[in-house]
Amino acid sequence: MEWKKVNNMAGQLLLVDDEPGLREAVQAYLEDSGFEVNVAANAHDAWDQLQRNMPDLVISDIMMPQVDGYQFLKQLRDDPRFETLPVVFLTARGMTADRIQGYQTGCDAYLSKPFDPDELVAIVSNLLDRRAATLKAASDEGDTLNIADMARQIAEIRALLTQRGAIIQTPAPIKIDFTPREQSVLELVVDGLMNKEIARRLNTSVRNVEKYVSRLFSKTGTNSRTELVRYALEHGLMNS
Repeated sequence: MEWKKVNNMAGQLLLVDDEPGLREAVQAYLEDSGFEVNVAANAHDAWDQLQRNMPDLVISDIMMPQVDGYQFLKQLRDDPRFETLPVVFLTARGMTADRIQGYQTGCDAYLSKPFDPDELVAIVSNLLDRRAATLKAASDEGDTLNIADMARQIAEIRALLTQRGAIIQTPAPIKIDFTPREQSVLELVVDGLMNKEIARRLNTSVRNVEKYVSRLFSKTGTNSRTELVRYALEHGLMNS
């Protein structure tokens, strides 16, 4: 099978496959197509990576040792942080019953080996476009319908900041592996800025800010901006 370079895309992917040759080939092809690709050799490794970094989409094999793809997908769907994360099964199990089980477990697409790499890129691009549209619609709806909730969160964050000195840090502040951009977003969230303001400050898109905030929630185990700010203050996560 000859794999050729296609048009540049965008997105961060996590590829999970226990076959080194195929894993490296798929990674190389996707990276040539413009994606950022992290890899994992099994579900345990993939789960560990997900705790540190939230990808835009997961591509996973099904037949893997210890924890197979179906079990891994169920673990994702049972966790509120990953229940809407797009997942593509890329597997040699191509029977109708296998595909049905995959969709019933919650995969978004199912591609049987051997496969056309252009089809994989098309599937991934389509899922990322749909996810971006969904996030934008949710953001637009939030801008229109949830102004009161945003104001409440800002007020709560500012209240936390006024009592910053009264918030007791742990004796040994924890260390979380934030990227420089994640750290910048965290500090601006703690300052009480909302996504549009952060996007202007960092000269990026609101969608990118939403992605970074989502990753901050994932890495800290929080579910709201207020929880994130309190967590950051309590655990000494600020640079200054």
